[in-house]
Amino acid sequence: MELTTRIQQNKVNYKAISSPPGGILLWILILLELFTFGLALAGLIYYRFQEPELFAQSTAVLNKTLGGINTIVLLTSGFFMAAAVHFFKKENIKNGIYSMLATILIGSAFLFIKWFEYEEKLNVGLGVEENMFFTFYWLLTGFHFIHVIVGLVILSLILVKITNNKKAFKIEDIESGGAFWHMCDLIWLLIFPALYLVF
Repeated sequence: MELTTRIQQNKVNYKAISSPPGGILLWILILLELFTFGLALAGLIYYRFQEPELFAQSTAVLNKTLGGINTIVLLTSGFFMAAAVHFFKKENIKNGIYSMLATILIGSAFLFIKWFEYEEKLNVGLGVEENMFFTFYWLLTGFHFIHVIVGLVILSLILVKITNNKKAFKIEDIESGGAFWHMCDLIWLLIFPALYLVF
């Protein structure tokens, strides 16, 4: 009896391993997205060594204050998303909804700040064709900007569904939205130092 109990306690949950939060297909998508951004960052590093002075001058033009604020903003939204998943798993629907709403509002603030920064660049003529650095700047941040919009749409749809029927929510949907949102966090944590700090 004691041996049986010990075996049950040590039993590996293979389903949890083979079915990560959000499902295996979502994680394949996330890995492909990270690989794509990784290739772009590798290209950025390569051209940085080709034109070090140009890249240094271009980096100096970027608004590091806004970039830093946006980093804090996006990480804060990620914190609330993690809290939302936690609350929904505990079936604390009210706090889960509030946390997801906070995620969406703070994530929207990221887009607003980034748009303001884009206008700064465009007003002084620093477009995608300015030089190789700004080609990568617009490519990387623009692609990430689109991902944040998609993430906000996904989270908003999930939130509306939960609000309309609090008893019918699926934790898998929330975990999927959370996984995609945390991918946006991770990508920005790679982009920010590569563009704003390293060069």
